[in-house]
Formats: sequence, structure tokens, C-alpha cells
Amino acid sequence: MKADVAVIGAGLIGAHSAYQLVEKGLSVVLIDPGPPGGEQASSFGNASWLSSHSVLPPAYPGVWKQVPSWLTDPLGPLSVSPTYLPKALPWLLRYLASASTVGKLEVLAGHLRSLLAGAPALHAEIAANTGLSHLIDAESGLMHAYRDRAAFEADAMAWRIRRDQGIHYDTLEGEEFRARQPHVTSDYTFGVYVPEAGHCKNPGAYNAGIVANVESRGARRMAAKALNLTQSGGKVTGVETTQGHVSCDAVVIAAGARAKAFAAQAGDKVSLETERGYHVTVEGSHNMPGPATPIMVGDRKVVITRLAHGVRCAGQVEIASVDAPADWRRAEIVRKHIAAMFPELDTSEARVWMGCRPSTPDGLPVIGNASLSGVVHAYGHGHIGLVGSARTGQLVAQLVTGQAPMIDLAPFSAARFS
Repeated sequence: MKADVAVIGAGLIGAHSAYQLVEKGLSVVLIDPGPPGGEQASSFGNASWLSSHSVLPPAYPGVWKQVPSWLTDPLGPLSVSPTYLPKALPWLLRYLASASTVGKLEVLAGHLRSLLAGAPALHAEIAANTGLSHLIDAESGLMHAYRDRAAFEADAMAWRIRRDQGIHYDTLEGEEFRARQPHVTSDYTFGVYVPEAGHCKNPGAYNAGIVANVESRGARRMAAKALNLTQSGGKVTGVETTQGHVSCDAVVIAAGARAKAFAAQAGDKVSLETERGYHVTVEGSHNMPGPATPIMVGDRKVVITRLAHGVRCAGQVEIASVDAPADWRRAEIVRKHIAAMFPELDTSEARVWMGCRPSTPDGLPVIGNASLSGVVHAYGHGHIGLVGSARTGQLVAQLVTGQAPMIDLAPFSAARFS
């Protein structure tokens, strides 16, 4: 098989990359062993947020002080497999160092804002062009819930940095908060509403729909596992797969948590770990108890979103091998959180899921040209895969066609790990 571009990975990053490449008139092959948007994919199970205000990396100054208590708390948001710890330790140390000062955090926030600003509107535009407008709500806004004003003020640094990046937000307290979120437990009395943000009503269907659109316009999908990059004279020539060789002039690595090996073949050593997350989904009608506006619960570290087919609660950070069996006790923790937040919601029949976030220690994805000519990196989005996918697709197409990227990609370069 031959094409102008081979895209390794048909998740949301790969799908949006293929969409933009087809828009530029290039022939594309999408390589992925599983169905786009299927339950095997991280893009299926994310928290569904188009959070253009997600400009802060997971780490922050002083986070190291909380790690021990998180690890020993059975309801805590972080767990590390003891057998995997030696392998993950270099990543964890980079993670703690990446945002060890407020100054570092402010710099990272500026980089992430450049990638995410305007993302909900961009997703809405692409959804309209692909017949998927029913899946994107770019104007819903998003909320953060706190137990009280004091809990919000303890998080003041984060909101100050967001404000400095031009992000507007409104605070709601007492009855005003209750009017916005009538089903939330009375334990929470304070909220922050971010009007510029939005959400996706079914990420798996959105992913599948974009791939179906590009296939209808000539892109080909290969249900195969990518094995190796092939090269000649310092330039990529194709991809070897379980279904044969794909000859191409350019390759996009959008393989998510499995991208590290391909990056090495392209001459770049990246710091990428599997930050596994869990969700529970209570399926049912739109009238069932749940968030009126998608909500993040500050002290519980979970996101709860009303989808087209029910209510989803997503969270947890589990550092373990991408191939390790799921620890369904972590999903039970998530179920307990949503049950506590929405006491009227029956969670007894909730469906559970686990997926692997491809995460870098500084919270910035890897986007840019690889050391091997013709290869483009596009992975490592961690908690911002959905919201960052549309802009990443534009950047990938610009890199492949030799155009100047619309934002400065130096901060996202694989070279930062050298």
C-alpha cells in the first residue's frame, strides 16, 4: 500500500491529523488495530471536556508533600504499581521537578494556552463540517466545585494563573451555586464557572465519525498493528505493519501511550509514561440526576459530565505498564465519588472502563518534527487529548506540508528531553 502520509494511531489525535491532511489534498492511511472510538482506545473513555482553560500541568509547587498521603490513601487520586516503580521513577522525578516553582508553572501555562485557546469553537467548526454537530457543545461552559469559599481560596494560585492567561471565570456561592447544580450534594457550596469551555457528548462516536468522514473522502484505514518505521538515506520511507508494508513520504506518530518506541526509531528519546485512568458511566435518560453543567470536584479529583447516553465520572492516576491488567478497585473508588456527589443517582449498574493516558512529566504534549526526516510527533497529551486534538491536527498538517506552524512548537519539541 502507498500513500502520501501514514498516520500511526486512529484515536482523536490521529483522526484530527488525518482530517487536516485530507483537507490539504494528501492521500492518507490510518494504521490502528482497533476500531476508531472503540472501547480499547483512550479516546473512547476520556472525561469529555473541551477545557480550553486546562493550562496547568498535573504537577504544581509542593505536590511532592502530598504524594505519600495519596499513595497510602485507598481513596486517593494516585497509585503506583510497586513492581513498575523502578521503571517509572525517572518520569516521576521529572514530573515533580517540572513545576517546582510558580515561575515554571506560569511558563508552562503560557505554552498550553497557545495550544488550547479557542479549542471549543474549532471542534464545533470541524463537527459541523463532518456532520457531527450533535456531539459537540462548545457553549456549555464548565464548572469546578469546592466545599466552600475557603477551599476555593486555597486554590487561588491556579485561578490567578488562568486569569493571567486571559481566561475569564465567574464564582457562584450558596443559593446561586445550588441553582446552577441542583442535584449536587449539599456538602459543596461554592463553584467556579468557565464560560469559554465546552464538552463532547460522546467522545467515542466523535472519534469514529471523524474517521468515517475522512474515509468517505479517500483516506484508507488499515486494521493492523504498526511494527516499525522504515527509512533510507536519513528519511522515512514507510511503516511495517502486521498486514504488510505501507510506503509513504511522511509518517505521523499519533500512537498515544505506545508512541515511545516509534519515537526512538525516529531518533528521539522521549519521557512518556502510561498514566492510566478509570471511568464509570451510569447510562440513562437526560432527565436522570447529574450535573446540569459538567463539573470537576476539586478535592475528589474527578470530572463528572452528562453525556448523550448517561452520566460519566472520570478520574484516578495509576502509574503502571500499558499492558498491565486493570485494577478495578480504582473504578470502584470513582463510583463512590460520583455516588457521594449525586446521592439521588443510582450507580449500582454503572459501567466501568480503564484507559491509558500518554503523559509527559511537564504536561506538554510532544508535537513537532522528529530527528528522522519526514516523521512528525503528535502524542503525549495526557489529560488534554480531546480538547487539544483539533489544534494538534492543524499543526501536524502544517508540519507535513512544510508550512510555518501557527504557534511556536519549540516548547513541545521532543528535543526538550535530551
